[in-house]
Amino acid sequence: MKIEKATRGYEAWLARHTSVIQPDLMHKHQAMAENAFSFLRATFYRWAQHWPEVCATLSKAPHVLAVGDLHVENFGTWRDAEGRLAWGVNDFDEAYPLSYANDLVRLSTSVVLAIRAEHLAFDPHAACEAILDGYRRSIEAGGKPFIIEEGHRWFAPLIDQQARNPTHFWQKLRELPATEDEPPRGAIKGLRSLLPVKDIEVRICHRVAGLGSLGKPRYVALAEWHGGPIAREAKAVVPSGCAWAEERSKPDLYGARLLKCAIRCPDPLFCVGGRWVVRRLSPECSRVELTGLPKPHDDFKLLHAMGWETANLHLASREQIKKIKAHLKHKPASWLIKAANAMLEATLADWSGWRNAESHSSKS
Repeated sequence: MKIEKATRGYEAWLARHTSVIQPDLMHKHQAMAENAFSFLRATFYRWAQHWPEVCATLSKAPHVLAVGDLHVENFGTWRDAEGRLAWGVNDFDEAYPLSYANDLVRLSTSVVLAIRAEHLAFDPHAACEAILDGYRRSIEAGGKPFIIEEGHRWFAPLIDQQARNPTHFWQKLRELPATEDEPPRGAIKGLRSLLPVKDIEVRICHRVAGLGSLGKPRYVALAEWHGGPIAREAKAVVPSGCAWAEERSKPDLYGARLLKCAIRCPDPLFCVGGRWVVRRLSPECSRVELTGLPKPHDDFKLLHAMGWETANLHLASREQIKKIKAHLKHKPASWLIKAANAMLEATLADWSGWRNAESHSSKS
C-alpha cells in the first residue's frame, strides 16, 4: 500500500471517530512534505503499518502499555500539585499495547532524523546507546520522575526557549481566532472543569498545533484571572492509529490507563474524560522544542533522560518488567540503531512518495 492510499484510509477512519477539521488536515499534508522529521511526527498510522513488518521479531517482544507515537519532541514540562517543575512525555494520544521496543525504536528513529537536521550534535550510534542506557537504568531502578529543581538542574537551561517566553506565549494565544461554531458539549464541559472558578468569562478559540493530531478538533479557553491570563485546552481523543492498522472494530482508549499507573509526578490540571483530553496551557506547561534548545547543550544527558522517562511509563506494565529485563539481556549489540535505521529507511521511502504525490497534485 502506498503512503497516499494509507493516508486516505486513515483519515476516512478518523472521520468516523471525530469531527475532522479539513483546513487543519490540509496544513498537515503540507507539513508532511516539508521535511522527514515532520513527516515522521505526522504519520504514526503509517508507522503502525510498517512496524510489525519491518521489525517483525522486535514487534513480538514483551508488550507494555506503550506511548506509541514517541519522538524527541513528545516531551515537555508541567507544574505538579506542589508547584514543582516536572519534565517528561506529554502526549498520550496514541497509547496502545505494543512491544516495549516500539517506543525505543521510534524515539531513536526520530533522534537520527534530528541529527540529520542538525538539531542534535551527536553520533547516531552513540545516541541510541544513550537512550538504551537510560532505559535500562530506569528499569533496574524501578524508575523515578524528573523534577527539574531536584537533581536535574542541568536541564533548566534547555527549557529557557523563546516559544516559552511569557510575553511571546500569551501574545500567540491571544491572537488565536475565536470559534465560529459552538464547540461540542463535552469540550466545553472539560474546559470548564479545569478552570479555577465556574463562572469566569472565557473566550473559546480554535488552535492549530502539533502534527500527528492535526485534523482533530482542538479548543482553547482564554480568560483573565487575578491580574493575568490563564488558558485551558481541550483536544479530541480517538483510538490509536494502531487500531486502524490492525483493523479493530471496537478499539479502546489507553492514555488515561497509562498515565494512572506510570512512574510519574502527575499534572493536576491534565485530565482525560470521555472523548476529550483537557490540560492547562502556560509557558511552563508545554512541550520542549528541539529548534529552541540552546547551543551547546548536553545531548547525552538529554537522550539518557528520554530513555529513562520511557521506562518510567513502561513500568506501568509491572507484570512485564522481568520479561523485558530478560529480553534486553539477550539482545545483541547495536540492535537499537539497526532497528531504527530499518524503520528510517521505510519512513524516508514514504516521505519521498508523499513529496512526489504532493508535487504532482500541486501542478495539476
